[in-house]
Amino acid sequence: MTTSRTTALTIAATALALVTVAGCNDDTGSAAQPAPTSAASSSPTASAAATTAATSPAATSAAPTTPAAATPADGAFDPEKALAGADKAPYAVSTTMTTESGGVTLSTVKGRNNLNAAWTGRMEMRTTAPGVAEPILWIESLTTENASYMRDLSTPGDEWVKMPRSTDNAATDYTDYAKLLLASGPGARKGMETRNGVAAYHLAGHIDIEQLSTIDPRTYKSMKAKGTAGFDFDQWIDAKGRTVYVEQQVEMKGVKAVNKVTFSDFGPAETFAAPIAG
Repeated sequence: MTTSRTTALTIAATALALVTVAGCNDDTGSAAQPAPTSAASSSPTASAAATTAATSPAATSAAPTTPAAATPADGAFDPEKALAGADKAPYAVSTTMTTESGGVTLSTVKGRNNLNAAWTGRMEMRTTAPGVAEPILWIESLTTENASYMRDLSTPGDEWVKMPRSTDNAATDYTDYAKLLLASGPGARKGMETRNGVAAYHLAGHIDIEQLSTIDPRTYKSMKAKGTAGFDFDQWIDAKGRTVYVEQQVEMKGVKAVNKVTFSDFGPAETFAAPIAG
C-alpha cells in the first residue's frame, strides 16, 4: 500500500466524517490538509460541496420508546412531551443524507448506524460534480468499537485501510436541536405533517452558531472556523421523540447549500464487525 493512497483515504475519511451522520469518528487533526492530486480539489463545485457538507451537524435522533403520552387517533401529539419521553438506549437506524447547491446534488451519504452510544456503523459516500459522469469521490467506511476502516469503491478490489478511532466518539443528539427550536418561541411550531408515511411534528427556526457550543461542539468548531454565524433548520420528529427528517440551509463564503437527512428503519442496536481481509 502506497503512502499516497493511505493519505488520500485519510483525507477522504475526514470529508466523510464531516458530511456523514454522526461522523466517521476518525482523527481529523492532521488529515484536514487538501490532497495535492485530489480530483475534488480541482473542481470548484466539488470544493463548494466539501465546504458546505462540512457545516452539516452530525445528525442523530432520540431512541425508540413509548411516547410520554398516548398519541390521538389522528396522530397529533405535543412535540415537547414526545422529546421528554424519548428513550436514551442505543439503537440502529438507516440514514440518507444529500447535500445540494443550486438544485444540484453534490454528495450523497447512505448507511446504517448505531446511535445513543459510541458511534458504530457502515457508510457510503458519493461526491459528484456537474458534467462529470463518474463520482469524484466514492468511499465506503466501517466503524467498529475499536477502529475505523476505509476503502475506495471507485477502484475495483480496493482493500480496506485500518485507521484508529478518534477520541471524540460522541454523536450529537438531535433532541437538543429540537429543544433549541422549541425554546425560540411559538413560531417554531409549524404543526403536524406526514413525513415518509409517518405522523410527524414540524419544527423550524434559525439556530445561531453560538448555541451549538455545548450541544454539538464538533459542528460548532467547524462552522466557527469558516465564519458561519448560523443556519436555518427544519426538523420533523415522531411521537416517540425520534427525528425522522431534517433540512439545514446554510450559506458559507457566498455558497448556499441545503443538507437533507432522512432517518428510517429504527431498530435494536446492531453489531458492526471488522471487515474480513480478502
